[in-house]
Amino acid sequence: MPEPYRRLLVGSHDMTPTLEAFYGERLNLRVLERQQEAESYRRLVVLTLANSGRPVEFGAIVIDLACFGPAARQLVLAGKRPLGSVLADEGIAHASQPRAFVRVGANTFINEALGISGQRALYGRRNLLVLPDNRVLADIIEILPPAD
Repeated sequence: MPEPYRRLLVGSHDMTPTLEAFYGERLNLRVLERQQEAESYRRLVVLTLANSGRPVEFGAIVIDLACFGPAARQLVLAGKRPLGSVLADEGIAHASQPRAFVRVGANTFINEALGISGQRALYGRRNLLVLPDNRVLADIIEILPPAD
């Protein structure tokens, strides 16, 4: 995996603080689609830079709402802040456990979400966020835009 993707994706770290450190600014959340069935909350999202609005990650995530207390649950469902920000701000202890690293071709949906065009190789990972009691808090596919 080429840089800077290796530095951003490989390792047991959350993407929100990693991308905030890399770009030097906070991230905002844009929810593209969402669906809730009982305690399973699914959403397609784009993380954007707070100042410029530039997309820096496309994500597909399944969140187990049963893992959250009432206040944190409401923050997740509100869809205003990235999950990583909610976890950090609410002090929710968890571990990031990458399961796979991928190189994918962008489709029309991902291109539009990331504000790119053409056939480009994109890099990403599948990551689990796991609570200390080993419950899976979230299962995430994280795809980064081209570095150029």
